[in-house]
Amino acid sequence: MKAVILCGGKGTRIKDVSEILPKPMVPIGDMPILWHIMKSFSHYGVNEFILCLGYKAWHVKEFFINYKTFRHDFTVDLANGHVSLLDDMNSESEWKITLADTGEDTMTGGRVRRVKKYLEGEDLFLVTYGDGLANINIKELIAFHRNHGRIGTITATNPSSRFGEIAFEESLVTHFNEKPSVGSGWINGGFMVFDNKRFWDYLWPDDNLILERETLPALVKDKQLGVFKHEGFWLGMDTPREYSLLNELWSKGNAPWKVWS
Repeated sequence: MKAVILCGGKGTRIKDVSEILPKPMVPIGDMPILWHIMKSFSHYGVNEFILCLGYKAWHVKEFFINYKTFRHDFTVDLANGHVSLLDDMNSESEWKITLADTGEDTMTGGRVRRVKKYLEGEDLFLVTYGDGLANINIKELIAFHRNHGRIGTITATNPSSRFGEIAFEESLVTHFNEKPSVGSGWINGGFMVFDNKRFWDYLWPDDNLILERETLPALVKDKQLGVFKHEGFWLGMDTPREYSLLNELWSKGNAPWKVWS
């Protein structure tokens, strides 16, 4: 199974942390938050990724093109330019990553639509954002989706009212409000699963299509959006305060999202 990660936004509210890097490349510890998200998926056996790039896409491309030399000691023979890794042992060796430039100004739905061709042959696929960390059990999420048989599943978390609020009954989403002004209920924490055959009827080819404002509410209307309730850790890195909190948790060895060993 493949995980699509939305990495193209500009992250304007976190520019005080870094005006150079795109938000998915902002570090938690010494590695980008994107790497932490991918490690979480990999722990549950998801090792194929499609990164939907946009704003400052070259930073993400450069990181993965040079990944081995970033992560390991190496020797360079200047006579021929040959690079020899000195400790080529890492748990990311199974990763297969497609880096797709989906446009700097493309909206979330448009980005997912642009990578449809890279999902051929998959019955299901995962979608999440490049700025949210959680200790969600991905295997249980996938099993839950298969069990209810609807087109999509989103993960519900309950940390804050400033994200898109949802209402649900049992396993079915009954209301989706992208940006409530006041609220204290469950929100869409990302970590979504979609049926690769039926989903595209709700994702028409338009770069301005917003997944959260148009596609998900349309699925709700047709009673085709399930909800996986997650009561564990979840935090989106949307502000400098959240950036500092995530780094503090990591530095103290108390990061709940670190499910890998």
